[in-house]
Parts: sequence; structure tokens; C-alpha cells
Amino acid sequence: ISEKRRPTDGRIKITVGDKQLDLRVSIIPTNHGQSCVMRLLDKDNIKVGTRQLGLSERDFRNFNSLIRRPNGIVLVTGPTGSGKTTTLYASLNALNRPDRKIITAEDPVEYYLPGINQVEVKHNIGLDFARIIRAMLRQAPNIILVGEMRDHETASMGIQASLTGHLVFSTLHTNDAPSAISRMVDIGVPSYMVASSVIAVLAQRLVRTICPRCKVRYQPPQSVIEDSEIPPEMLAQAEFCKGKGCTYCGRSGYRGRIGIYELMLINNKLRELMFKGTTTKTIREEAIRNGMSTLYADGMLKVIRGITTFDEVYRVAKKTEQEALALSHIAKELSSL
Repeated sequence: ISEKRRPTDGRIKITVGDKQLDLRVSIIPTNHGQSCVMRLLDKDNIKVGTRQLGLSERDFRNFNSLIRRPNGIVLVTGPTGSGKTTTLYASLNALNRPDRKIITAEDPVEYYLPGINQVEVKHNIGLDFARIIRAMLRQAPNIILVGEMRDHETASMGIQASLTGHLVFSTLHTNDAPSAISRMVDIGVPSYMVASSVIAVLAQRLVRTICPRCKVRYQPPQSVIEDSEIPPEMLAQAEFCKGKGCTYCGRSGYRGRIGIYELMLINNKLRELMFKGTTTKTIREEAIRNGMSTLYADGMLKVIRGITTFDEVYRVAKKTEQEALALSHIAKELSSL
């Protein structure tokens, strides 16, 4: 507390009622004193199963089969605070059995998971991601989680691990799933190695969900519906809702959060494009043709189901030229149900 000149951070454990909360505290000196940000980590969050994350039926089936593959890299991308850690921990919980050895390298270890070997990065003693991964491989693990691939050495080690028969989970800071490929190449990994090791990329964002106690049906203005480009087949099944605001949700109309997802499965055609070092735009177009649902399209699916609102989706996902195709895939799926 006495150090006021340098940025400092730490953690505080507190008990509120019968709940144990972890506070991650970050303090930075500014010209008007110190700026303090506290991040609340609730242990109950990691008890979320893959089913509760908010993946659509098709993405849920694909994701579940992915995490049971014997080897390869699964990347989860998104900005800070988009729920990447929760998704990865939900996957590890689903795979956590006595006959599977799981090791993680994290910076820092946010939640403690029983039955999983978690290693914390300590840069001051030279214990970084690459060094931990190197040591991990001598521990005969089945599944490896690397907190973040932020440099060439970590990414290379992760790829080596996947090529030697391990399933590797990791995160990257990119805006959408296809740009994760060019990000890997940017940090110095050859495109042929990315193509041969990455089996899927999951991009995600968090949107607030409508409060269940003050939820009401409503009809949005025609201009909003037209602007959203939702196909008529989807509109026919739409149940638009919003929250009126009550004491339960603090008059906001929202309570809780859910993920919107973009799951890009790497097939042979995409591998070929990655191998050639094609642009992100081309990879994105091919992935959508292949049936990938975009963040925006997945958000719109949750809007027509009355889970969230247009405002929330527009806040976190941007509309691109290929949304019409992605939405038409969803519309076909809904009409076949």
C-alpha cells in the first residue's frame, strides 16, 4: 500500500455472506492520485458447464466433439473480459477425469481447479510460458492449457506440443476467429505449422441477458429490423423481448450475461488457404460458406429468441458484408427444426 509511485497489483480474499470472492486489484499512479480497478472473481462461475455457456445447438455439438480430440490446438479469442477463461475452464471441467493428466500455465492462476496441475508464470525468476511448456512435456500430460500465446516462443512451443500428440487450449487477443490465423503468423509462426496444428478457433463476446422478472414482449421499430438484415424465415419465429426494469435488475432491464460465439472449424479447404498465406477476408468468407456462424449472426439468433436485445449485440459485434450469408445458414437450420 505504501508504494504510490509504481503500478502495483495483488489479490484479496473476502467472504460476503456465504460466498467466497477473490478480488484482483490493480493500481496505477495517475496525475490526480491513484486509479484503482478491482476485478471480482466468483468461484461459482467456473462451475458452469459447456452447456450453459450459450453456444447454439450446432456449435455446442461441434465444440464438444472438438475438446475430445486427441491432439491439436483449440484457440479461444476475444478482448479482455470476454469470458475466455470461463469457456476454457468449462472445457477442462468437462474433460477432468482421474485417467487424464491436465496441466495449465497461467498468468496469474485466477481460479483453483481440483484435480488439475496449475502452474503460475513468474517472470521475475524467468519462469515464463515457454519454459513451463517445455517442462510440462516431460510430465506426460494429455491436455495442456496455455494462458495466452503472446510471443513467438510460446506459440512455437504450443504448436510443438500439439504436433507431438497433445490437445492444447490457448487464448489470443483478436477481434474475430479468422484473424487469429494471421495473428499467429504475425508473431512469427510459419503458416504451414499453423495450418497443420490449429483444429478450431472460437471467438466470443459477452452480452447482457434480459431480466427474467420484468421481461416483456415488444415489437421493435421496422427500421431497426430492416437494418439488422434478419431474413424473413427468422423473423417469422421471432420473440423480441426487453426488460421494463425492476428492483431485481437495478432498473436496468438486464440481469446476468451470456456468450455470443463464432466457431471456425478448420477443414481441408481452409488449411489450404492458410498454407498459402491468404488474407483474413478470404479465410472468413470460406469459413462462412462452410457454415460458420458469425458473432453478429449468433447475437441476432439470441435477439429473436428473446434472450438479449439489439443494443447489446451492436455494442459488442460489428456487422460485416458476409452477415447475410451467415444469417441465411441459421434461418435454414431453424426452418429444418
